[in-house]
Amino acid sequence: MIKNITNVRGFTCWGAHSGVKSLRRDLAIIHSEVPASLGIVFTQNQVVAEPIKITREHAKNGIAQTIVINAGNANACTGEQGYEGARAMVSTAAGELGIDEDLVLVASTGVIGEPFPTGEIVNSVKEIVPKLSNRSSAGSFAANAILTTDTFAKEGFLEFSLDGREVNLAGIAKGSGMIHPNMATMLAFIVTDVDIAPELLQKVVKEAVDDSFNMITVDGDTSTNDMVAVLANGKAGNERIADEKSKDCNVFRNKLREMMQHLAKLIVSDGEGSSKFVEYRVDGAPDKQTARTIARSISDSILVKTAMFGRDPNWGRIVSAAGNAGVPFDYTAVDLYLGNEKERVKVLEKGRPVAYDRNFMKKLLRESHLSVKLDMCEGEASAVAWGSDMTTDYVLFNSVYTT
Repeated sequence: MIKNITNVRGFTCWGAHSGVKSLRRDLAIIHSEVPASLGIVFTQNQVVAEPIKITREHAKNGIAQTIVINAGNANACTGEQGYEGARAMVSTAAGELGIDEDLVLVASTGVIGEPFPTGEIVNSVKEIVPKLSNRSSAGSFAANAILTTDTFAKEGFLEFSLDGREVNLAGIAKGSGMIHPNMATMLAFIVTDVDIAPELLQKVVKEAVDDSFNMITVDGDTSTNDMVAVLANGKAGNERIADEKSKDCNVFRNKLREMMQHLAKLIVSDGEGSSKFVEYRVDGAPDKQTARTIARSISDSILVKTAMFGRDPNWGRIVSAAGNAGVPFDYTAVDLYLGNEKERVKVLEKGRPVAYDRNFMKKLLRESHLSVKLDMCEGEASAVAWGSDMTTDYVLFNSVYTT
C-alpha cells in the first residue's frame, strides 16, 4: 500500500463531504497528537482570504497542532461574515480536540466572494474529529478533500535516517489554476516526525519553497489563499536539529526540498487545460538569483507557453522573455536548447542561430514533457522552473469557471 501522511508518527487526519461541494469531499483535518514546530509561508497578494489573516496570527509563535482546510469556498472578500466563519472553524476544532485555539490553523480554497457556509463547515468539523485516523485511507480522504479544479490528488512520502533514527516526511497539495507563486502557491501541507527547532524550520521551509513552489507557473495569477505549512512533531526521537550548518539539518533540508519539488511538479502537470509539462533550466548564470529570475521570466511568458502548445520552436520568444527579466542578460553569449525529456537540440550558439531539422524538432515537441535549457555561459549558478503550456482548453474552462 502506498504510504502517505498517516504513516508519519503522531499524525491523524480525515476528509469528508460537508455539503459545500456537490458529491465530493470538501473538508479535511490534519492533527498532531502533540504541539509541533511550524514553518509556514503565505501569499503576497494584497487581497488575502479571511483564514490567512487568522493563521498568520496563530503562526507567530512557531507552534501548531491542527490544520483545518475547506474546499469549494475561498472565504476571500467575504468581510465580517467570512472572518467570523473562519473564527468558527478555529473555535470548533479547538473545542472538539481539547486544544488551545492558537494551535489551530485554517485554510480555504474555492470561489472568491461567495458567502461563507459557516453552518455546514462547523457541523462537518464536529463530525470529522471523532473519525481522525492513521489509516492509509484517511490520508487519501484528506488529500482528495482539499481539491477544487484539480483532476487528481497530489501526495508524497519520503523516509530517511537522521541521528540513527528513521524519519518520515509526507505531504499533500492542491492546485491547478491561479498558479503563479510569490512565496507560496495554492495550498500545500507537509508533516514530519523530525525534531527541529521552530525558528530553524521556518528558515528551511522558506528556502525549500524558493526552489520549488516559487519556481512553478500555470497562468500568471497569484491566489488570495496561497499557503504552504510544515508541521514537525518530533516523534522520530532524533536529537533536536538546532544548527543550520549541521549534517542533520542539511539532510532534512534536501529531503524537504525534494518533497516540495515533487508536489510542485504534480501541480504543474495538472494545470487547467494544459497538455504539456515544461522544464525551464538556466545554467551558467553569474548567481543563483539571476538564474531564478530568468527561468521564471521565460516560464511565465504567455508567448512561450503558446509556442509550447503549438509545437513551435520559436526561440526568439524565449530569448526575448529572458531579456525582459529585469536582470543583466547578454544574448550574444547564450547557448539555447529545445526538446523533450529524452533529447534536446541546440538552436542557438553564442547568440547565433544553429541550423536544425525543423520537422525533427516538431516531432520532439509533440511529447507531453518538454525541456528548454538556456546556458548564459557567464558563471556557475543554475536554476530550474516548471510550467505548463497555454491551450484553448484553458481559455474555455476559465471563461465559465463560476457559471
